[in-house]
Amino acid sequence: MSADLASARHDAFVDLHMHSTASDGSCAPAAVVEEAARAGLAAIALTDHDTLDGLAEARDAGARLGVRVIAGVELSATEGDREVHLLGLHLSRVAPIERRLAGFRESRRDRARRIVDKLNALGLPVSLDAVLAEAGEGTVGRPHVARALVAGGWARDTREAFDRWLGDGRPAYAPKDRLEVAEAVALVHAAGGIAVLAHPGAEFTLARLESLRAAGLDGVEVLHPSHGAGDIRRIGAIAEQLELVPSGGSDWHGNGGSRALGCMHVPAAWLEAQEARVRVLAEREKVA
Repeated sequence: MSADLASARHDAFVDLHMHSTASDGSCAPAAVVEEAARAGLAAIALTDHDTLDGLAEARDAGARLGVRVIAGVELSATEGDREVHLLGLHLSRVAPIERRLAGFRESRRDRARRIVDKLNALGLPVSLDAVLAEAGEGTVGRPHVARALVAGGWARDTREAFDRWLGDGRPAYAPKDRLEVAEAVALVHAAGGIAVLAHPGAEFTLARLESLRAAGLDGVEVLHPSHGAGDIRRIGAIAEQLELVPSGGSDWHGNGGSRALGCMHVPAAWLEAQEARVRVLAEREKVA
Protein backbone atom coordinates (compact mmCIF):
# COMPACT_ATOMS: atom_id res chain seq x y z
CA MET A 1 0.00 0.00 0.00
CA SER A 2 1.36 3.42 -0.92
CA ALA A 3 2.40 5.88 1.79
CA ASP A 4 -0.37 8.34 0.94
CA LEU A 5 -3.04 5.66 1.25
CA ALA A 6 -1.53 4.36 4.47
CA SER A 7 -1.56 7.82 6.00
CA ALA A 8 -5.21 8.27 4.98
CA ARG A 9 -6.39 5.13 6.80
CA HIS A 10 -9.01 5.88 9.44
CA ASP A 11 -9.89 2.78 11.43
CA ALA A 12 -13.00 4.44 12.82
CA PHE A 13 -15.00 4.23 9.59
CA VAL A 14 -16.37 1.45 7.37
CA ASP A 15 -18.86 1.35 4.47
CA LEU A 16 -21.18 -1.65 4.32
CA HIS A 17 -23.23 -1.00 1.16
CA MET A 18 -21.81 -0.51 -2.34
CA HIS A 19 -21.95 -1.87 -5.87
CA SER A 20 -19.51 -2.75 -8.65
CA THR A 21 -19.74 -3.71 -12.31
CA ALA A 22 -20.68 -7.19 -11.09
CA SER A 23 -24.18 -5.67 -10.90
CA ASP A 24 -25.13 -2.06 -11.62
CA GLY A 25 -22.07 -0.12 -10.47
CA SER A 26 -19.70 1.68 -12.82
CA CYS A 27 -16.38 0.58 -11.26
CA ALA A 28 -14.83 -2.87 -11.36
CA PRO A 29 -14.55 -4.62 -7.98
CA ALA A 30 -10.83 -3.90 -7.68
CA ALA A 31 -11.43 -0.25 -8.52
CA VAL A 32 -14.10 -0.09 -5.80
CA VAL A 33 -11.53 -1.25 -3.26
CA GLU A 34 -9.00 1.25 -4.57
CA GLU A 35 -11.53 4.03 -4.02
CA ALA A 36 -12.18 2.71 -0.52
CA ALA A 37 -8.47 2.86 0.23
CA ARG A 38 -8.33 6.45 -1.02
CA ALA A 39 -11.26 7.27 1.25
CA GLY A 40 -9.37 5.86 4.22
CA LEU A 41 -11.88 3.13 4.97
CA ALA A 42 -10.82 0.23 7.16
CA ALA A 43 -13.43 -2.18 5.78
CA ILE A 44 -16.14 -2.39 3.14
CA ALA A 45 -18.92 -4.78 2.19
CA LEU A 46 -19.41 -5.39 -1.52
CA THR A 47 -23.19 -5.83 -1.87
CA ASP A 48 -23.93 -6.31 -5.55
CA HIS A 49 -27.46 -7.23 -6.59
CA ASP A 50 -28.03 -10.99 -6.69
CA THR A 51 -24.37 -11.87 -7.24
CA LEU A 52 -21.09 -12.55 -5.46
CA ASP A 53 -19.12 -12.56 -8.70
CA GLY A 54 -17.07 -9.50 -7.76
CA LEU A 55 -15.97 -10.80 -4.38
CA ALA A 56 -12.76 -12.66 -5.33
CA GLU A 57 -11.41 -9.69 -7.30
CA ALA A 58 -12.34 -7.28 -4.53
CA ARG A 59 -10.67 -9.41 -1.86
CA ASP A 60 -7.49 -9.70 -3.88
CA ALA A 61 -7.39 -5.91 -4.12
CA GLY A 62 -8.22 -5.60 -0.43
CA ALA A 63 -5.30 -7.82 0.55
CA ARG A 64 -3.00 -5.66 -1.56
CA LEU A 65 -4.30 -2.34 -0.27
CA GLY A 66 -5.04 -3.16 3.35
CA VAL A 67 -8.83 -2.86 3.12
CA ARG A 68 -10.95 -5.62 4.61
CA VAL A 69 -13.63 -6.83 2.18
CA ILE A 70 -16.76 -8.41 3.65
CA ALA A 71 -18.82 -10.77 1.51
CA GLY A 72 -22.24 -9.28 0.91
CA VAL A 73 -25.19 -9.24 -1.46
CA GLU A 74 -28.33 -7.16 -1.95
CA LEU A 75 -31.60 -9.02 -2.41
CA SER A 76 -35.03 -7.75 -3.42
CA ALA A 77 -37.74 -9.35 -1.29
CA THR A 78 -41.49 -9.05 -0.88
CA GLU A 79 -43.23 -7.87 2.27
CA GLY A 80 -46.91 -8.34 1.53
CA ASP A 81 -47.47 -6.32 -1.64
CA ARG A 82 -44.39 -4.14 -1.05
CA GLU A 83 -40.80 -4.63 -2.16
CA VAL A 84 -38.00 -4.31 0.37
CA HIS A 85 -34.26 -4.65 -0.05
CA LEU A 86 -32.19 -6.84 2.22
CA LEU A 87 -28.42 -6.85 2.60
CA GLY A 88 -26.85 -10.21 3.33
CA LEU A 89 -23.59 -9.42 5.16
CA HIS A 90 -20.72 -11.56 6.46
CA LEU A 91 -21.53 -14.46 4.16
CA SER A 92 -19.19 -17.38 4.84
CA ARG A 93 -20.80 -20.34 3.05
CA VAL A 94 -21.22 -19.03 -0.46
CA ALA A 95 -21.81 -22.19 -2.50
CA PRO A 96 -25.48 -22.72 -1.48
CA ILE A 97 -26.45 -19.09 -1.93
CA GLU A 98 -24.60 -18.83 -5.25
CA ARG A 99 -26.85 -21.53 -6.71
CA ARG A 100 -29.95 -19.56 -5.75
CA LEU A 101 -28.44 -16.30 -6.97
CA ALA A 102 -27.89 -17.83 -10.40
CA GLY A 103 -31.64 -18.37 -10.61
CA PHE A 104 -32.30 -14.79 -9.49
CA ARG A 105 -29.98 -13.47 -12.21
CA GLU A 106 -31.83 -15.43 -14.87
CA SER A 107 -35.08 -13.97 -13.51
CA ARG A 108 -33.57 -10.49 -13.86
CA ARG A 109 -32.72 -11.20 -17.49
CA ASP A 110 -36.29 -12.34 -18.13
CA ARG A 111 -37.59 -9.17 -16.46
CA ALA A 112 -35.35 -7.04 -18.69
CA ARG A 113 -36.81 -8.83 -21.70
CA ARG A 114 -40.37 -8.07 -20.54
CA ILE A 115 -39.50 -4.41 -19.97
CA VAL A 116 -37.97 -4.14 -23.44
CA ASP A 117 -41.09 -5.69 -24.94
CA LYS A 118 -43.22 -3.06 -23.18
CA LEU A 119 -40.96 -0.25 -24.35
CA ASN A 120 -41.14 -1.53 -27.92
CA ALA A 121 -44.94 -1.63 -27.74
CA LEU A 122 -44.82 1.99 -26.57
CA GLY A 123 -42.84 2.95 -29.67
CA LEU A 124 -39.32 2.98 -28.18
CA PRO A 125 -37.22 0.59 -30.31
CA VAL A 126 -34.60 -0.18 -27.69
CA SER A 127 -33.21 -3.73 -28.00
CA LEU A 128 -32.44 -6.34 -25.36
CA ASP A 129 -28.93 -6.58 -26.80
CA ALA A 130 -28.43 -2.88 -26.08
CA VAL A 131 -29.55 -3.39 -22.50
CA LEU A 132 -27.29 -6.41 -22.02
CA ALA A 133 -24.40 -4.45 -23.50
CA GLU A 134 -24.91 -1.82 -20.80
CA ALA A 135 -24.81 -4.56 -18.16
CA GLY A 136 -21.64 -6.11 -19.56
CA GLU A 137 -20.66 -9.06 -17.39
CA GLY A 138 -22.77 -7.76 -14.52
CA THR A 139 -26.24 -8.65 -13.31
CA VAL A 140 -28.80 -6.87 -15.48
CA GLY A 141 -31.33 -4.53 -13.90
CA ARG A 142 -33.51 -1.51 -14.61
CA PRO A 143 -30.54 0.90 -14.42
CA HIS A 144 -29.10 -0.81 -17.49
CA VAL A 145 -32.40 -0.37 -19.35
CA ALA A 146 -32.32 3.28 -18.34
CA ARG A 147 -28.79 3.68 -19.65
CA ALA A 148 -29.79 2.07 -22.95
CA LEU A 149 -32.69 4.53 -23.24
CA VAL A 150 -30.32 7.44 -22.67
CA ALA A 151 -27.79 6.06 -25.16
CA GLY A 152 -30.56 5.71 -27.76
CA GLY A 153 -31.77 9.25 -27.23
CA TRP A 154 -35.16 8.33 -25.74
CA ALA A 155 -34.40 9.91 -22.34
CA ARG A 156 -32.21 12.82 -21.29
CA ASP A 157 -30.84 10.94 -18.30
CA THR A 158 -31.55 7.86 -16.21
CA ARG A 159 -33.78 9.81 -13.82
CA GLU A 160 -36.08 10.74 -16.69
CA ALA A 161 -36.02 7.13 -17.92
CA PHE A 162 -37.31 5.96 -14.53
CA ASP A 163 -39.78 8.81 -14.12
CA ARG A 164 -41.33 8.35 -17.56
CA TRP A 165 -40.98 4.65 -18.31
CA LEU A 166 -39.34 2.33 -15.78
CA GLY A 167 -40.34 3.33 -12.25
CA ASP A 168 -43.00 1.56 -10.23
CA GLY A 169 -46.36 2.20 -11.87
CA ARG A 170 -44.79 3.61 -15.05
CA PRO A 171 -45.83 2.27 -18.49
CA ALA A 172 -42.88 -0.11 -18.97
CA TYR A 173 -42.63 -1.33 -15.39
CA ALA A 174 -42.50 -5.12 -14.99
CA PRO A 175 -42.62 -6.78 -11.55
CA LYS A 176 -39.88 -9.05 -10.26
CA ASP A 177 -40.43 -12.66 -9.32
CA ARG A 178 -41.49 -12.83 -5.68
CA LEU A 179 -39.02 -13.70 -2.92
CA GLU A 180 -40.68 -13.49 0.47
CA VAL A 181 -38.76 -11.74 3.25
CA ALA A 182 -38.62 -14.85 5.43
CA GLU A 183 -37.21 -16.85 2.52
CA ALA A 184 -34.58 -14.20 1.80
CA VAL A 185 -33.57 -14.09 5.47
CA ALA A 186 -33.31 -17.88 5.58
CA LEU A 187 -31.14 -17.81 2.46
CA VAL A 188 -28.73 -15.35 4.11
CA HIS A 189 -28.64 -17.34 7.34
CA ALA A 190 -27.91 -20.54 5.43
CA ALA A 191 -24.89 -18.74 3.98
CA GLY A 192 -23.66 -17.94 7.50
CA GLY A 193 -24.53 -14.25 7.30
CA ILE A 194 -26.87 -11.72 8.84
CA ALA A 195 -29.88 -10.12 7.13
CA VAL A 196 -30.04 -6.32 7.29
CA LEU A 197 -32.91 -4.18 6.03
CA ALA A 198 -31.52 -1.68 3.51
CA HIS A 199 -32.48 2.04 3.44
CA PRO A 200 -35.80 1.68 5.33
CA GLY A 201 -36.61 5.39 5.11
CA ALA A 202 -39.54 7.21 6.63
CA GLU A 203 -42.20 4.64 5.76
CA PHE A 204 -40.87 1.95 8.10
CA THR A 205 -42.71 2.05 11.40
CA LEU A 206 -41.94 0.24 14.63
CA ALA A 207 -44.70 -2.26 13.82
CA ARG A 208 -43.26 -3.06 10.39
CA LEU A 209 -39.79 -3.56 11.78
CA GLU A 210 -41.18 -5.77 14.54
CA SER A 211 -42.83 -7.89 11.85
CA LEU A 212 -39.56 -8.19 9.94
CA ARG A 213 -37.68 -9.07 13.11
CA ALA A 214 -40.20 -11.85 13.67
CA ALA A 215 -39.28 -13.09 10.17
CA GLY A 216 -35.64 -13.33 11.29
CA LEU A 217 -34.25 -9.89 10.45
CA ASP A 218 -30.94 -9.25 12.25
CA GLY A 219 -30.23 -5.60 11.56
CA VAL A 220 -31.25 -2.35 9.93
CA GLU A 221 -29.38 0.20 7.83
CA VAL A 222 -29.49 3.31 9.99
CA LEU A 223 -27.03 5.43 8.01
CA HIS A 224 -27.87 5.83 4.31
CA PRO A 225 -27.70 8.87 2.00
CA SER A 226 -31.49 8.86 1.59
CA HIS A 227 -32.05 9.23 5.35
CA GLY A 228 -32.45 12.66 6.88
CA ALA A 229 -31.33 13.45 10.40
CA GLY A 230 -34.79 12.66 11.74
CA ASP A 231 -34.87 9.30 9.98
CA ILE A 232 -31.45 8.42 11.39
CA ARG A 233 -32.51 9.21 14.96
CA ARG A 234 -35.84 7.39 14.65
CA ILE A 235 -34.48 4.28 12.92
CA GLY A 236 -31.53 4.13 15.28
CA ALA A 237 -33.86 4.27 18.29
CA ILE A 238 -36.07 1.52 16.87
CA ALA A 239 -33.04 -0.63 16.11
CA GLU A 240 -31.88 -0.28 19.71
CA GLN A 241 -35.36 -0.99 21.06
CA LEU A 242 -35.74 -4.14 18.95
CA GLU A 243 -32.11 -5.24 19.45
CA LEU A 244 -31.41 -5.07 15.74
CA VAL A 245 -27.75 -4.48 14.91
CA PRO A 246 -27.12 -1.16 13.14
CA SER A 247 -25.51 -0.87 9.74
CA GLY A 248 -24.79 1.82 7.23
CA GLY A 249 -23.22 2.64 3.92
CA SER A 250 -23.07 4.95 0.96
CA ASP A 251 -24.91 2.68 -1.50
CA TRP A 252 -22.14 3.81 -3.85
CA HIS A 253 -22.51 2.92 -7.53
CA GLY A 254 -19.34 4.53 -8.85
CA ASN A 255 -17.62 7.74 -9.74
CA GLY A 256 -19.82 10.45 -11.17
CA GLY A 257 -22.68 9.85 -8.79
CA SER A 258 -23.87 12.24 -6.12
CA ARG A 259 -22.80 9.93 -3.29
CA ALA A 260 -19.18 9.64 -2.16
CA LEU A 261 -17.78 6.34 -0.99
CA GLY A 262 -17.56 6.39 2.80
CA CYS A 263 -19.74 9.51 3.05
CA MET A 264 -21.89 8.13 5.88
CA HIS A 265 -18.99 7.75 8.36
CA VAL A 266 -20.20 4.39 9.66
CA PRO A 267 -18.34 3.57 12.89
CA ALA A 268 -16.24 0.42 13.07
CA ALA A 269 -18.05 -0.40 16.33
CA TRP A 270 -21.13 -1.23 14.25
CA LEU A 271 -19.11 -3.78 12.30
CA GLU A 272 -18.02 -5.33 15.60
CA ALA A 273 -21.66 -5.55 16.72
CA GLN A 274 -22.53 -7.33 13.49
CA GLU A 275 -19.71 -9.82 13.98
CA ALA A 276 -21.02 -10.51 17.48
CA ARG A 277 -24.46 -11.26 15.99
CA VAL A 278 -22.85 -13.62 13.46
CA ARG A 279 -21.25 -15.52 16.34
CA VAL A 280 -24.58 -15.72 18.18
CA LEU A 281 -26.30 -17.17 15.10
CA ALA A 282 -23.47 -19.68 14.64
CA GLU A 283 -23.86 -20.86 18.24
CA ARG A 284 -27.63 -21.20 17.80
CA GLU A 285 -27.04 -23.25 14.68
CA LYS A 286 -24.76 -25.62 16.58
CA VAL A 287 -27.39 -26.13 19.28
CA ALA A 288 -30.14 -26.70 16.72
